[in-house]
Amino acid sequence: GLLSVLRKLKNSPDQEVRILLLGLDNAGKTTLLKQLAAEDITHITPTQGFNIKSVQSQGFKLNVWDIGGQRKIRPYWRNYFENTDLLIYVIDSTDKKRFEETGQELAELLEEEKLSMVPLLIFANKQDLMTAASASELAEGLSLHTIRDRIWQIQPCSAVSTEGVQVTSIGRALF
Repeated sequence: GLLSVLRKLKNSPDQEVRILLLGLDNAGKTTLLKQLAAEDITHITPTQGFNIKSVQSQGFKLNVWDIGGQRKIRPYWRNYFENTDLLIYVIDSTDKKRFEETGQELAELLEEEKLSMVPLLIFANKQDLMTAASASELAEGLSLHTIRDRIWQIQPCSAVSTEGVQVTSIGRALF
């Protein structure tokens, strides 16, 4: 599984894992990050630059880079690709008007040379809301089954209720 992939990547004793957290604006990236770090989520504003947090999980130090997802910021995503061990892509499962846009951004990321072979974890976020598309609908809509060059997984979650986003469940999804 992914754990052995990461172990191969990381023979260093500190076992640091660099995680890139991407997705459109308002997908829930910063809420996810703060929940992982067990921080207060009541006052989150759109991320203009980036947030970084280190979270301990299963003997790994996860360094998570949360980069703003507004359209004007997305060209800067590529500045953060170097040395990424895991790509987490967050989707607002209720924002059906933007599924095409989020799919295009994801497809472009998967074409990036610096991200080639990097394992992909997709969070189908906002599953606590009635209007959310299911993880399997999203997987189908984004043609995830056509991804052949990397390990990938889609995980339904709610960043607000923390369902599916505890460090242990990320650990399970990853490892």
